Amino acid sequence: MTHVIDPVDVLLSDGSTVRVRPIRPDDADDLQELHSRLSVRTRYLRYFTPYHRIPDRDLHRFANVDHRDREALVVICGGELIAVGRYDRLGPDAEDAEVAFVVEDAYQRRGIGSMLLEHLAAAARAVGIQRFVAEVLAENANMLRVFTDAGYQVQRRYAEGVVHLTFPIAPTEDSLAVQYRREQSTEARSIARLLGPRAVAVYGARRGGAGIGAALLGNLSTFTGPVYPVHFGSRLLEPADLAVIAVPAPAVLDAVTAAAAAGVAGVVVVSSGFAETGPAGEEAQRELLHAVRAAGIRLVGPNCLGIANTDPAVRLNATLAPALPPHGRVGFFSQSGALGVALLDTARRRGLGLSTFVSAGNRADVSGNDLLQYWQGDPATDVVLLYLETFGNPRKFARLARRLGRDKPIVAVAPAAPVPPFGGVIRVDTVTEMFDVAVLLAQQPLPGGTRVGIVTNSSALAALAAGDCGPAGLTVTARADVGPQASPAEFGEALQATAEDPEVDALVVACAPLSGLSSGFAAVLAEPLGKPMVATVLADEPPAGVPWYPTVEEGVRALGRVAAYSAWRRSPTGRVPELSTVDSPDPLVEYGIEVVPSVRVADPEEAMAAGYRFGFPVVVKLAGGRADLGEVRLDLTEAAAVERAAAELLDRFGDQAHVVVQPMVAPGVSCRIEAVEDPSFGPLVGFGLGGVTADLLGDQAWRAAPLTDLDADALIREPKLAPLLFGYRGAPPVAADALRDLLLRVGLLIDAHPEVQRLLLRPVLARPDGISVLDVTIQRGEPGTRADSGPRRLT
Repeated sequence: MTHVIDPVDVLLSDGSTVRVRPIRPDDADDLQELHSRLSVRTRYLRYFTPYHRIPDRDLHRFANVDHRDREALVVICGGELIAVGRYDRLGPDAEDAEVAFVVEDAYQRRGIGSMLLEHLAAAARAVGIQRFVAEVLAENANMLRVFTDAGYQVQRRYAEGVVHLTFPIAPTEDSLAVQYRREQSTEARSIARLLGPRAVAVYGARRGGAGIGAALLGNLSTFTGPVYPVHFGSRLLEPADLAVIAVPAPAVLDAVTAAAAAGVAGVVVVSSGFAETGPAGEEAQRELLHAVRAAGIRLVGPNCLGIANTDPAVRLNATLAPALPPHGRVGFFSQSGALGVALLDTARRRGLGLSTFVSAGNRADVSGNDLLQYWQGDPATDVVLLYLETFGNPRKFARLARRLGRDKPIVAVAPAAPVPPFGGVIRVDTVTEMFDVAVLLAQQPLPGGTRVGIVTNSSALAALAAGDCGPAGLTVTARADVGPQASPAEFGEALQATAEDPEVDALVVACAPLSGLSSGFAAVLAEPLGKPMVATVLADEPPAGVPWYPTVEEGVRALGRVAAYSAWRRSPTGRVPELSTVDSPDPLVEYGIEVVPSVRVADPEEAMAAGYRFGFPVVVKLAGGRADLGEVRLDLTEAAAVERAAAELLDRFGDQAHVVVQPMVAPGVSCRIEAVEDPSFGPLVGFGLGGVTADLLGDQAWRAAPLTDLDADALIREPKLAPLLFGYRGAPPVAADALRDLLLRVGLLIDAHPEVQRLLLRPVLARPDGISVLDVTIQRGEPGTRADSGPRRLT
């Protein structure tokens, strides 16, 4: 079995891009050329001897591999072969292979060796190799660090100046942590180069001109560095880090190629006429992306509004918006270019200060995931806003959002995108709601709970606020109605007293100031209270610096969303338990998922024989049948009853019906557990209760696999019918720990077996003394490549 990897583009530690692909026989000359560019020192460290030329026999062997016992990956940058990594199996069908790398001197210390190790390990695992060995000169400290810092369990042995290394290459918790940390660092660095340029070039602009290019030049007038207009046919004669492309679509590729040749680190293409226009535009966009990746730079767009950085040391407005919101601590990513200007204007009107803004347009390269990586380590950003039309890599988005959301709130509106069933994101339905939540997060601390104190001078407004709190997940624990004649000072005293109440986590303020007192009330509301506050003030001018909402409902709804996020953030992260497994070709047996035995029967006589074999009472049913649909006959205590039941089902559903006989088990609450290999989100596990009501409500909760212990607990409690499991109306609670264990095992199974497309356990009967799985359906298919698995790569 061979395994040929597809070419991929990868980010280096400095934020530039390179291509990684399997070596080809026609790479021999480029290999020799690479060798000629290596310093004597690098040759010596790689080959243990500084020989000047690779012998022809070795060169042929190096360039020809079988993608099983021998593999080699080359790194291409700017059309040049700059590095190669390879493994050689240590014998026919051996599980060990020797690994080695060489990187051109000018490209060393950019993470190429570490990246090649990730990709070679993945290729080796696919053909049954389990361990790498390497021999490294003791003085080659950089290469030793490549191996020891990768997160593998490396064993070292020293002999005669050479360090002999051996390590298993199966992914570990440590190796994945290292991979994700490097991924975050490289992707963040690539975005930092875009948002913090020293000089900017605008292609399609000239001083005193008109059109989009001129508008961009005008908006860039506040930039702290030089701005160079580059008109049609002209060349960029000065060094620049960022190029903004504002030429017609047919000229974009030439402009980008020229900018890359001039040394820019990234391009922003505001020009339209690409994938949004149809097949021809899609092909033009693919050519554009290929040119950008080949040049080792990043692309924002095409068909985008642009990018901005309000840092006073940068003041970059490389957008088509004439005015930006003030400097603040909110990072904003918008996929939509058309809505971008309106979104920025709304942020400005609502007093929401931004740190950085990126509009990705068609999102050919830079995506929201890149910005999540950047904002993770950006000290200037405390809150993240996302306007998403699609998720390019939903599984990766979910992983990044869970991590970033533990430190910084993420508010996302995605009107046409599927909802990721994961934590970390405050999901809202409209742009208005996004800004409602954003101003609260930007101006107030997070609530410590869901208990609310209402402060008002209007009983009508107080009633509205109280009525809105329940649906928002908030509980009213204090009310202060000071009456319509209260002065600002009296209102402030009520505010302070309510804020100091230990039974209050947040305040809802609703007031209608008397004529002429609006400024006094505004001053009172601006005083910090140490707890979050939302305000509805029926006045001509809203109070400055306070989350203000035109209706009480909008403010309470925003507070409810923030309180739910705050509760998630305070909760433990959970862990994926290690459960006992056994070696078996049957994944159910492998993961210890026990199913009540059953036998398929073809006629009533076989059904009776099965009843005698199992012992009465038994159940006769259609495979996967449901009692509420008349497909199950329960508690049959004698052979004649079994015969009648089988005959009835066969007569009703035909000879092709799958009729089964199964031992009768104790009754319980009917549940269903489902696991799927979702094409967007990867392996997911769902849980719900059985029956018509649950089907009607679509009452099923989902989490990503593998599940943590807390994920499993949340799945059991999340469905609307979950109270039936926990002693509803005096019934004994079921064995939730047994359900949890089963969910964890299902999560491990679907995560480890991508060929399992769907696994359905229904019904699962939950009782106080345990659970019984009565029926299992497994659908298998060709395993695909999960979007967020394997070594680092750009997607």
